[in-house]
Amino acid sequence: MGVSGGEIAWLILAGAFLMLVLVLAVPILRLRHTVDATTRMINDLNDRTTPLLGDVNTTVKNVNVALEQVQTSLDGVNLQLAKVDTMTTHAQNVTANVANLATVVSAAAANPLVKVAAFGYGVRRAASARRHAETEREVRDTIKSQRRAAKRGNG
Repeated sequence: MGVSGGEIAWLILAGAFLMLVLVLAVPILRLRHTVDATTRMINDLNDRTTPLLGDVNTTVKNVNVALEQVQTSLDGVNLQLAKVDTMTTHAQNVTANVANLATVVSAAAANPLVKVAAFGYGVRRAASARRHAETEREVRDTIKSQRRAAKRGNG
């Protein structure tokens, strides 16, 4: 029993599909590491910002007490408020950048996966159609041989 050309073609197609999957796995794994690093960075930023914001709140309370007692500390309060505004602006920029990064990561991961899934579906459909056609051919050949045998038996 020999190997037909169609079987060799299917074997080559399966090998090509395996290579495609392996090639796509590398960027996905690298992307996972990037997302992990981004998550760690955000967690570190959050851990550092929380005590800092607590300190800023305490400073603002102390400045308000000082303003009630002495009007000459107004310049110091304005300086502290400018720092808070700068930190808030930076926090907003970081949040916007993380949101943009998440959108890019989602789009980059989803597009190749959709193509791979569609290709896999097409391969399954083609294999199913081929098996169905081979089965029909075998049934037709069997019916023809039975008819020939019946004609020879009657003739």
